[in-house]
Amino acid sequence: MTEPHVVAICGSLRDDSHTRKALRIALQAAVDAGANTELLDLREWDLPIFDADNGGAGDADAFRQRVRRADAVLLGTPVYHGSFSAPLKNALDYCGFDEFEHTTIGLLAVAGGRFPITALEQLRTVSRSLDAWVIPHQVAIPRASSAFDEDRLVDDELQELIDILGREAVQYAHIDPDPESFESGENVGADD
Repeated sequence: MTEPHVVAICGSLRDDSHTRKALRIALQAAVDAGANTELLDLREWDLPIFDADNGGAGDADAFRQRVRRADAVLLGTPVYHGSFSAPLKNALDYCGFDEFEHTTIGLLAVAGGRFPITALEQLRTVSRSLDAWVIPHQVAIPRASSAFDEDRLVDDELQELIDILGREAVQYAHIDPDPESFESGENVGADD
């Protein structure tokens, strides 16, 4: 079996992003488990607001190609108004079954407040609608500003949860997926 390729997509555009910091920790755990990794930082990609009539705008083709090569993808998002970020939604809109079908997905959400779970539930639904296999373990980081001291996590338990996500991205990178999900059968696109 080949060395798994794990890609993390950071849905935060902030310079000092806690989401990016947490994804780097997960990617390091994936490296330690035998993967090669790549961080796709949405600050570095030209992905205009998605328009189905111009799906190849900006860096869309190159972005899709990088996602398509992944055996596992970690989706990381800050929580805004109980949901995942607009930059991540926009990036996912440029992708489809070709990028995510039968791909292992890991989820991580970072919140300034106490309850980042709804964003994870929404990302799980989006991932399943693309017929991806979503790792049951997910990471929620509440009160992110107090969870980090510079780039270092101050909570050992949270560190272990993020490490597990990275390790499981490698462990399940080549999993034989279940049959199509109900959600993917309903995801016919926006061709109407």
